[in-house]
Amino acid sequence: MVSTGGSGPFGKVKTESSDWADMVDRFQKSALDSRLGIPLIYGIDAIHGNNSIYGATIFPHNVGLGATRDADLAQKIGEATALEVRASGIHYTFAPCVAVSRDPRWGRCYESYSEDTVIVRKMTSIVTGLQGQPPPKHPKGYPFVAGRKNVIACAKHFVGDGGTDGGINEGNTILSYEELERIHMAPYLDCISRGVSTIMASYSSWNGRKLHADHFLLTEVLKDKLGFKGVVISDWRGLDRLSEPRGSNYRYCISSAINAGIDMVMVPYRYKLFVEDLTSLVESGEVQMARIDDAIERILRVKFAASVFEFPFANRSLLDTVGCKLHRDLAREAVRKSLVLLKNGKDLKNPFLPLDRNAKRILVAGTHANDLGYQCGGWTADWKGSSGNIAIGM
Repeated sequence: MVSTGGSGPFGKVKTESSDWADMVDRFQKSALDSRLGIPLIYGIDAIHGNNSIYGATIFPHNVGLGATRDADLAQKIGEATALEVRASGIHYTFAPCVAVSRDPRWGRCYESYSEDTVIVRKMTSIVTGLQGQPPPKHPKGYPFVAGRKNVIACAKHFVGDGGTDGGINEGNTILSYEELERIHMAPYLDCISRGVSTIMASYSSWNGRKLHADHFLLTEVLKDKLGFKGVVISDWRGLDRLSEPRGSNYRYCISSAINAGIDMVMVPYRYKLFVEDLTSLVESGEVQMARIDDAIERILRVKFAASVFEFPFANRSLLDTVGCKLHRDLAREAVRKSLVLLKNGKDLKNPFLPLDRNAKRILVAGTHANDLGYQCGGWTADWKGSSGNIAIGM
């Protein structure tokens, strides 16, 4: 199950961690009372802190963390975020985004650590912060979650989402396989080495082929060549985007994605139709039962790795970590280190910087000048962020 940006329990505007824990535990109890008694995993978009929850610590976005070049800091932020997520009863965050943003026109470039693959690879240390440090002999490719103070992480969006032509969101990345591997795929190698549990497919296309339906990249490369043994998850309504108009040929969308290698599917609305169509596809042989078995095995593997069977309910002893002084101090450190110093240009006669020390007034103008919501950016209280003097994280 998943709560996307802006959604919260019990219809409340301001939802605290205890509210979330109560809600998730109720869902969990229902799952455990079912015929098989298999616990569920609950996911949330904790992109820069547990940013959907009132009072949580808000950290700089990835573009700011990338500017710090500080892998240890990223790992500490992952550790803090994991505590605040688990305090709310949630096991799973759809982070980090390890896109290599090559065009500033891309609307989600703030979710990327850098245009430089080397920097993005360095900052995958946040995966270790979120999930914990795998032991030396942990088998490569297998998911790892250290304990109840850690969460399931999700490297996204596989692959090339930051390299689309013209920076168009959900667009087409036009590259040779060698360039795709060198620039955009490299950070996933590091995430897999760190035991990342899940990887999310991208809405975008590679040379005209939708990633959600690309068997070569999802199965032959990611699962077989790179040895990833965790879960490949779709993006929000990712299957619907495989036909035009979106979702118009739903049976085709399902078969294309599942056969390509998608193991877990985000289906917010037409879940009954999804179950009916997938069942029919298996019965007709259009989707092999072996493919379903593989997906189930991967999902159960992640659940066992995260100890969800042993500890299905919220760890309420962590509630005091939400927005605690230690985490806020860490956020302030990250803000300080993310600042970028601008230097004078070549015009030595009329340099713009440094500002005149004798200046009596400095004009700060624009709609974003004194707006905390805009300054916090997307994924803050809501999916696209919110304007105004938002209270979350203050």
